[in-house]
Amino acid sequence: MPSAIEVHALSKRFGPVRAVEQLTFEVPEGRVTGFLGPNGSGKTTTLRILLGLVSATAGTATFGGRRYVDLEHPIRHVGAVLEATSFHPTRRAEDHLKSVAIGAGIPLSRVEETLDLVGLSDVARRRVGKFSLGMRQRLQLATALLGDPEILILDEPANGLDPQGIQWLRTFIRYQASLGHAVLVSSHLLSEMEETVDDVVIVSHGQLVLQTTLAELATRAGTSTGMRIRTPEVARLTAALAAVPVAWRQVAADTLVIDGATPEWFGPFAAQHQIVLYELVHERGSLEDVFLSLTHGFDAADPANMGGGQAGPAPMPGGPT
Repeated sequence: MPSAIEVHALSKRFGPVRAVEQLTFEVPEGRVTGFLGPNGSGKTTTLRILLGLVSATAGTATFGGRRYVDLEHPIRHVGAVLEATSFHPTRRAEDHLKSVAIGAGIPLSRVEETLDLVGLSDVARRRVGKFSLGMRQRLQLATALLGDPEILILDEPANGLDPQGIQWLRTFIRYQASLGHAVLVSSHLLSEMEETVDDVVIVSHGQLVLQTTLAELATRAGTSTGMRIRTPEVARLTAALAAVPVAWRQVAADTLVIDGATPEWFGPFAAQHQIVLYELVHERGSLEDVFLSLTHGFDAADPANMGGGQAGPAPMPGGPT
């Protein structure tokens, strides 16, 4: 499948700060790619480099092999939403779009079409200063769509939208992909994107953590299981766990989560050590769990990387692996 966006060995430094470091990924046509990572992980910097707003220290960020500045009519190829504050507050929504259309040589008939696409036709003559943040997000999206681009870049587009607006945005993004367009959408919340994206590019500290399909990530989440244990004897339980190679974390004063454990293993283990249990829950991992473990820079299955986890010299028979 052709790649609409190619980022290769991209790095950006602001003085001593490494905002992006050797980042490489691709965005295919006809699919929605989630660009995911915690706040401060380099997502917006990467998008600004793609759009020629920031220069790279090293590496390349191109559209079909061409830099944004080298595109003959960039607004007809790439539409971007990076922020919802670049509007004159006294200008009407319709007039804002007309000024952009005239400057780009786009027919004014396109203004009405894009306002209708984003659901702002009824407020076309309202001044932008009276718009809510969600309405400004929609107007910014309308601006990005004026040139009917085949690539959309959206930075945290759900900010300011109410639940109905978020549902509309998901439908809209999926529709754009169905037309064969490439959509790159950034977010710091996988839960916000999991109903929308086809692929994920996960970054942390400016570096690529993982690029995969959402389906593959879901498979990884489905195999991530553990036991949530509530007990008045947390100290005794943690002491017993020190002798087996499992990763665990304390999530409340009387509650532990043991990664990879099963009821068949933990039940006899607790009985052997005569530990009183108030609650025992077998949990399956979620996409958000996998995302958080990846972006925190450790493998949840590795006890050496888990706060509080300890490993013994040999696994318990029948225990988690």
